[in-house]
Amino acid sequence: MQYKIIGEPLPAVICDLQPGEALLTERGSMSWMSPNMKMETTSSGGLGKALGRMFAGEALFQNRYTAQGGPGQIAFASSFPGSIRAFQIDAQHPVIVQKSAFLASETGVTLSVFFQKKLGAGFFGGEGFIMQRLDGCGTAFVELDGAVCEYQLGAGDSMIVDTGYLAAMDASCSMDIVTVTGVKNVLLGGEGLFNTVVRGPGKIYLQTMPISSVAGALRPFFPSSK
Repeated sequence: MQYKIIGEPLPAVICDLQPGEALLTERGSMSWMSPNMKMETTSSGGLGKALGRMFAGEALFQNRYTAQGGPGQIAFASSFPGSIRAFQIDAQHPVIVQKSAFLASETGVTLSVFFQKKLGAGFFGGEGFIMQRLDGCGTAFVELDGAVCEYQLGAGDSMIVDTGYLAAMDASCSMDIVTVTGVKNVLLGGEGLFNTVVRGPGKIYLQTMPISSVAGALRPFFPSSK
């Protein structure tokens, strides 16, 4: 498979497949494709894995697109202004991503639910108690909100991140929460009660436009229901 990512901040990834090559994607993610791409809806691993994907913010079933009779092309567009990143997944490099970030992947990649080990990190850390884990072997495409800033954290290094700005991290990283100190800071600082702390070793990916922040900024402009 060969691919190119075009069009940021409204990106799409265009994938060129050889005969017999296939990609897995979430329902409704396909934007355009050549006529010889065959679609098959699958549970991708059975009911248990399908339920896990549902808890991670995806649909129960996935679509498999296979190039038949010759080379094929298929494109997947992001659902929100931002970035599409390609991650090379293997046994030594699984990746944890925010809920609903998965866009498409080669068939060797497995999407599963990832539970935060610490309840505090899950309920207050900004990405919810449930995230997505990408295992297996192959290329996975992930959609992130806004532009992306990458940091390589060493063992013992950490980064404090505001709610929703952590988009992805190597599975070797861990996350927890800290309370904003000082009554005045909490009441007047406008940053909320908690921050997320991500610790290395590993790479983290921070996004500049969390969709939750955009929704909060737009909320005052929508008429309230009576």
